[in-house]
Amino acid sequence: MASLLEKINTLINANLHSVVDRALEANSVKVMDEYIRQAERNLEALEDSAATVGGTVRTLKRKYEEFAAAAEKLDRDIDTLILRGKDELAAAAQTELNTKQELAQEYYEQWQEQEKQYQTMLKMRMQLEAKMTTIKQEREHLRSLLELAEAKKVTHQTKQSLDGLANTSDAEINSMPEKIRTRLDREDARLEMATANVSDQIDQAVRSGEVERQLEERRRRLLSSSGGE
Repeated sequence: MASLLEKINTLINANLHSVVDRALEANSVKVMDEYIRQAERNLEALEDSAATVGGTVRTLKRKYEEFAAAAEKLDRDIDTLILRGKDELAAAAQTELNTKQELAQEYYEQWQEQEKQYQTMLKMRMQLEAKMTTIKQEREHLRSLLELAEAKKVTHQTKQSLDGLANTSDAEINSMPEKIRTRLDREDARLEMATANVSDQIDQAVRSGEVERQLEERRRRLLSSSGGE
């Protein structure tokens, strides 16, 4: 898992300007094709792993809720047993309660840890998909540029005039790589904003869940206190 995430992180952080520059130097889009192949291969592996982790998150959450509910019921039963003078049964129930509370806490901690990993994997998938979309688009622009440059070269060598190329100056061809780089800067900026939005949503959801949990604990204490009176 760690190795996969490291590979994906490398692809996400890859400098697309460098990829484009190497493609221009080689006069070929093969460098970009290789990046796309690696990204697609690792994206598929990431999705499989994310599905597995997502399933584990659901399982851990369900187990936590089961033990938490059982512990809550036992807690009420112990009060009833004490009030009825059944101290031995109350002591046995208290021992069982302690065990269930410990298990519930363990499941909760595992659930939260796996949830963080799951959200990280989802964010990485979004980032890699965005990078891959950008490089695919720029691959087509670069392929057209290389074909056009090659056609102009042939035209100059043969001294033939081609109507389709006559309207395209050498200056226009030379400016295309810079246009590609400008688009890459824009797409990188969009990716950063999208990633920031996702992080904010995750943090907000986690904080919201914590507040709800605190309120629920307070509600149970108030109800318990009210019942005792």
